[in-house]
Amino acid sequence: MPAFEQISSFRGGWEWWDISAANWQDPVIQELKGKLPEAAEWLNKVEDIPSSFISVRFPDAIRPLMCGSLIYSVQEEIDSQRNCNKFYFLVLNQKLVTLNLDQNTREIMHTAERQKMLAQCENAADGMFVLARAVLHYFHTGMDKFEINLRKLEEDMERRNARTLMDSILNARFELLYWSNMFIPFSELVTASREAYLEKLEENRFFKQLLYRVTRMEGLFRHYEKEIDTLISIDDAISAFRGNEITKTLTIVTAVFTPATVVGAIWGMNFKNLPWLETGWGFTAVIAATLLSMAGMYGWLMMKGWTGDLLKTNKRRKL
Repeated sequence: MPAFEQISSFRGGWEWWDISAANWQDPVIQELKGKLPEAAEWLNKVEDIPSSFISVRFPDAIRPLMCGSLIYSVQEEIDSQRNCNKFYFLVLNQKLVTLNLDQNTREIMHTAERQKMLAQCENAADGMFVLARAVLHYFHTGMDKFEINLRKLEEDMERRNARTLMDSILNARFELLYWSNMFIPFSELVTASREAYLEKLEENRFFKQLLYRVTRMEGLFRHYEKEIDTLISIDDAISAFRGNEITKTLTIVTAVFTPATVVGAIWGMNFKNLPWLETGWGFTAVIAATLLSMAGMYGWLMMKGWTGDLLKTNKRRKL
């Protein structure tokens, strides 16, 4: 990533310092520490933290300093690589400092729509709210794609609940968990902002827009989590039903063939004086008696109602 620095000024006198650096030893980082001494502690801290974090401090016991880092993905779908973007931010007085914002988000923030919103911001915190809301758009896009895949999974499950579908359901669950974990810091950002600015945010338009987008995302995550849990419950119920059907079928087959098993056990013994061994009609008589016994056993099971519809699966829709 080539070094980059752009300072933009907006109404109210606040500034957005958009900076990119190849590494933590880049001259642009050292220059930033010299221009903003308050940023030195922030930069030293984020360098050692691999995950997202948000901190609210009051250096002079009055004015808040909010800093941290946010992890997100610009991908519509999460692949096996799970490549993520991460940028660092600092909100102090009338300065918003962002470090290593990805190029796609930077272009979005410089569109006419976002520039008009930034022009209406009265301070650096408002600018951060606009930026965070723009980044959350990636989550909405990802959730839209996730919903399409989830609907396809539900249709496949309704048509034919193959054993491999459980793998697809679990993959969807892990994907949702991945998106949810990345979203947590944005929810934390809302709470941290309230901690930093208190009642000043009650009528803040840009904060409310961010808050409502965060609330929308939280609702989506809860809904999809319940939906996936429902699919898992349905699969468990179907698996249990299939297991019961298989057990019942094997029981019926065993019961029907019990007479044949008994006959085979008796006439298979090594005795010379077994009945009908020396007669020409003995084999036919034993086979006929065996078949009649099996038919009688099956008829008795049907009269008891124990066979149910297990032998009529061709007339039912297969699960």
